[in-house]
Amino acid sequence: MLKTLPDTVWAFDCEWIPDVKAGRAVYFLGDDLTDDEVCNVMWKEGGATEDMPRPFLKLILSQVVSIAIFTRTVQDNGEVVVDMFSLPDGNKTMEEREIIERFLYGIGKKQPQLVGFNSHDSDLTILLQRGVACGVRAPSFSKRPNKPWEGYDYFSKSSEAHIDIRAVLGGWGRGSSPSLHQLAASSGIPGKLGVDGNQVFDLWKEGKIKEIVDYNECDSLTTYLVWLRMINFSGLISEDQYIVEQRMVFDFLQHGAKEKDHFKKFLEAWSFKG
Repeated sequence: MLKTLPDTVWAFDCEWIPDVKAGRAVYFLGDDLTDDEVCNVMWKEGGATEDMPRPFLKLILSQVVSIAIFTRTVQDNGEVVVDMFSLPDGNKTMEEREIIERFLYGIGKKQPQLVGFNSHDSDLTILLQRGVACGVRAPSFSKRPNKPWEGYDYFSKSSEAHIDIRAVLGGWGRGSSPSLHQLAASSGIPGKLGVDGNQVFDLWKEGKIKEIVDYNECDSLTTYLVWLRMINFSGLISEDQYIVEQRMVFDFLQHGAKEKDHFKKFLEAWSFKG
């Protein structure tokens, strides 16, 4: 299934909302329309129906508002350490350009294996499209090796620089590609915990940045734990080490639950008993 287990792995997830500025420019809408009216035009042009009033918009017409990353790092002494960081950090907004630029800069510097869910078609693609649209500079991330063994190539779908769980586990037939929630819940891993992606725009309008980041962090945790199952399935770690690695995440969350209520909820929903 998977060939490699690098020393640095980042399980990431992005959240985005309609970009009103882009909507005004693309559909030639004037300032006489409110932001809500512009969004309604964007959804209408995107194929809105009575059953689906807010269809999935093209990525280029969306604004990245949050990125959450759960990290696994093998230190020089061989010790495995897990951690998490998010952009923005806390209950504050951050310019889209800064969010994308800081994330891509970190990738270029650390050269992690990226792990996402549907990230080839969504998360990584929106970062590239919106990065270009926002004028982001990411030379170290964009550098491509002349030969595959000379370094990571985040633009190659045949490289394990980027693992898209959905692409690995999904298929072409009807019913063969589960959602992240379905895959996680079937594996005893917490999936959606009261918030889903359709609510992000409303949370943004209400200024609830922290709630968006909390939701984003839970998705990156879910992605990481599913990836752990995949490396265990692939034989890249032993069964004993798999339990140890899950315990690391459990301990990380237990420590963080003192300050982060969504970590506490995640723990309560997780069936890990190791």
